[in-house]
Amino acid sequence: MTTKFTPFRPSRKISWRSAILFLLLLFSVAGAMGQVLQPQNIGIPMSDGKTLAADLYLPSQSGSYPVVLIQTPYNKNLFHSGLPLGVGQDIGNSPYAFVVLDWRCFYGSLPACTLNPDRGQDGYDAVEWIAAQAWCNGKVATWGPSALGNIQFQTARKQPPHLVCAVPIVASPHTHYHQYYPGGALRTEYMETLGFLFGIPGSNPIVNNPLYNFIWIASENLSMYPDEIAVPMLLIGGWFDHNTDDVITMFDTLRTMSPVASQHRLLMGPWTHSGASGSPEQQGELNFPQAAGWSVSVANEFLAWHLLGDDNGWDQSAPVQYFQMGENTWLNTDSYPPEAEALTDFYLYENFEMGTSLPSTGSAALNLIYDPENPSPTIGGKTLSPALLQGPYDQAEVESRNDALVFTGPELAEPLRVNGKIEVTLHVTSDRPDTDFALRLTDVQPDGRSILLGEAIQRMRFRNGYTVADTASMVPGEVYEITMKFENLAHTFLPGHKVRLIVTSSNYPRYNRNMNTGAEMYPNGNIDTLVNPLVAHNELMVEGLFPSRMTLPASMTTAVVEAHEVVQLELFPNPAAGRVFLRNLPEDGTVQVFDLQGKVLLQKEVEAGDQRLEIGNLKSGRYLLRYLPEGKHTDKSYVGKLSVLW
Repeated sequence: MTTKFTPFRPSRKISWRSAILFLLLLFSVAGAMGQVLQPQNIGIPMSDGKTLAADLYLPSQSGSYPVVLIQTPYNKNLFHSGLPLGVGQDIGNSPYAFVVLDWRCFYGSLPACTLNPDRGQDGYDAVEWIAAQAWCNGKVATWGPSALGNIQFQTARKQPPHLVCAVPIVASPHTHYHQYYPGGALRTEYMETLGFLFGIPGSNPIVNNPLYNFIWIASENLSMYPDEIAVPMLLIGGWFDHNTDDVITMFDTLRTMSPVASQHRLLMGPWTHSGASGSPEQQGELNFPQAAGWSVSVANEFLAWHLLGDDNGWDQSAPVQYFQMGENTWLNTDSYPPEAEALTDFYLYENFEMGTSLPSTGSAALNLIYDPENPSPTIGGKTLSPALLQGPYDQAEVESRNDALVFTGPELAEPLRVNGKIEVTLHVTSDRPDTDFALRLTDVQPDGRSILLGEAIQRMRFRNGYTVADTASMVPGEVYEITMKFENLAHTFLPGHKVRLIVTSSNYPRYNRNMNTGAEMYPNGNIDTLVNPLVAHNELMVEGLFPSRMTLPASMTTAVVEAHEVVQLELFPNPAAGRVFLRNLPEDGTVQVFDLQGKVLLQKEVEAGDQRLEIGNLKSGRYLLRYLPEGKHTDKSYVGKLSVLW
């Protein structure tokens, strides 16, 4: 027997030195080059007698302010280059003070390390200590993405009296089996990245429990506590984030079980995991100017309502605001997904096309080879590793290989709006006792690019379920029906575009490679070990008795949804230097200028009609403008692109 360890192979490689730097910057908000904020270094006492290291940023040395608390495992010093929520270097004009705290056992708080720290209790202690300081007016909120978001739930669960609200981004506290084993296959690159970030050993409880058991049941029960969250939360998620469904599920449970259920809000945008907190225009290969800076702006409205008492209409806002990609507009609804008007089936054909009619006679078997030592590569998608592309990317490299079956629908004459989970039913066979089937959903653009929208996988030994009793080997030649679901998606396939489904038996390193032997999946607790791997000769059955198909929750209109009409601002001149004029503003309001990373560079109160905006402090480049009428929550969104030349 030979054992081969192969660390994951990044697609379109980035050096690990660059990857580490990127990862360290992932959750920071970069300021201007060469400029560094100078916070006050403070120590926050904990109830166990230890002290955690933190940085204090004050708008001025006198006065008291509401405070935004950020708890990070990624080094508080990263925020010296700029603060979030559009503040950047301009702490002097911020309505809030900021406290950035290193987690216990990390960076400045390493000396306070204890075994199994209670991070919720640490958050409680931090909130209450901050509220008692002369520079705080007694109101504290929390903010942050990913791990900085998860700790907000733990803090809120402890119910510190002076915690007013929270903004967890691309985060959910719920630890569950399918978070790590979607379809029964371990998320290799995800585990590799968590190991790098948090020092998780290769052999750990996650890898040692690849089947659903009492350990997972206990973990799921202990990490889901919506009834204990007693402060309003603004949950922010992304359609290209790996926590898409977890964020939506958490919001649903909060709206059902939280003591302040009606006060929670959900914002879902066209963002990746690293792109949601600043919401820059560029996400993968796509641009979303209508969503640029949106998470920053909405978070500021939420905080202004709760911390400043700003009468901005937040209490009248819809429970859910989401971005419908393709149409590139913001929609409101009471819950997500809105009810679909119809389910549309696209059947897979022998000629690799898809259509809505099913041939009633005959069937065909399409060969699908899979070599674990040459797996189908991960190109973009809902990845976490900085060594991989993240977000919507062209799948040409995947489609050009001989281990992919590519099915394409007809060119659309009318828009096809999808909201919710797309379901795929396949009829498959294999000559091996175990193998995988992996899916990629793409939108084929008029220029031929096949842009990734979603991924799914099914490990065949788990086709009946994920417990020990459920597992079963495949019988060579026997046809099995399996059903797979993509995560929630809000996307409209536009006229001139095509819907495409790619079927492979791997997607590596996003998912663990199946060795096809039916034997132990992770020998010695290793997440990426090949032990005598076998090539699998799989088949996908289509047509006739085997109607393999993709089912889309489609609708053209939805009664519970209000569309936000996108109105382009009239800017003159454009390009501009020094100043620009905004024409025909319908009422008094606020104009915001963002860079392409979503940072608010300029904000000005304006009156109705034509208004002049001084832009002398902006460097040459492209910027995004957003105009907020006084009411703010209207049925229109006003945006514009500005080029500045000097």
